[in-house]
Amino acid sequence: MITIKNLIRTVILTLFLHTPLAHAWQAEQVATGLGIPWGIAYWDPTSLLITTRSGEIIHLDVRSGEHTTLFKVPDVWHQGQGGLLDIAVSPFAANTLYFTYSKHVDGKGVTTLAKAHYKDNQLSQWQDVFVTRSASDSGRHFGSRIAFDQHNIYVSVGDRGVRENGQNTQNHAGTIIRVTPNGKVPKDNPYLEDATVLDEIWSYGHRNPQGLYFDAIKSQLWAIEHGPRGGDEINLIKPGGNYGWPVTSHGKEYWGPLAVGEAEHKAGIISPVKVYVPSIAPSGLVMYQGDKFASLKGKLLTGALKLQHINVISLDGNNQASEEVRLFENLNERVRDIEVTPLGEIFFSTDSGNIYRLAKQ
Repeated sequence: MITIKNLIRTVILTLFLHTPLAHAWQAEQVATGLGIPWGIAYWDPTSLLITTRSGEIIHLDVRSGEHTTLFKVPDVWHQGQGGLLDIAVSPFAANTLYFTYSKHVDGKGVTTLAKAHYKDNQLSQWQDVFVTRSASDSGRHFGSRIAFDQHNIYVSVGDRGVRENGQNTQNHAGTIIRVTPNGKVPKDNPYLEDATVLDEIWSYGHRNPQGLYFDAIKSQLWAIEHGPRGGDEINLIKPGGNYGWPVTSHGKEYWGPLAVGEAEHKAGIISPVKVYVPSIAPSGLVMYQGDKFASLKGKLLTGALKLQHINVISLDGNNQASEEVRLFENLNERVRDIEVTPLGEIFFSTDSGNIYRLAKQ
């Protein structure tokens, strides 16, 4: 429901287009004052659940914009890019939420998957499901997003700012892992017979994947990750795949014009579906499969932190990026996460502490 208050706050913005198909959209401000709202999850037609990096789990009434803190997560290592990160509603058990966060362990931050019970606006029974091997005192590159297939959970883990971790399969940094709802190893994970690779690893060679989406229609896993200076990547994730970091990259060193890695492509390494040069600094990833916005059907949407917009990517029949559209560049806010509801609505969060609803003008 759009209230008069929301209409007054509606921001009408233009698109940056790489195609002649011009559309006008608007971003309706739903709420403000939320710190850094890192993850968004749809709960019901009137409610979103939101994580803030400082450790709060918040209930938001999308009709009024009122928000209430439900829970403060213990042991959050809130330094640099670390903190309470993603949130997702379990498809496996009623009234269950999953989270990723940087857990405080012996003075270091560790990317961790946790779950809790949620009912009647009360959150309880917080427990860690899987604590990754990614401990570091660096505040960099935690990942971390959650996706579900029919039976299991995927979690993206950043390289923690240590490049060598991308090819080090004896820890979980720089990987996408796959575990059961209880944090165990699925029987069909790709490396169960390889002692040089941890059993939970689904793919490796990642830098800082902050977007993850499982397409249940095609049974495909998509990820988007930050490159260095240039070289952000969208990848179609295959079980056991090596995505190259830091051996291959399209980015440059921060301190000069030299290329990072040995090459942009290399045998035995899976190349990205799309590369962003210059970087947009992507965060969050969804594929729109709703009916409310027909022009977005089947397209990937990701937030852009550095270039401050929503990036819309069209895919061809070979799963290659064919077109790009940039929404809300005039908003001038770092877009952190995007959520599509079962009704086809699209909500997004920004690092300015705002939640918006996407609508046509």
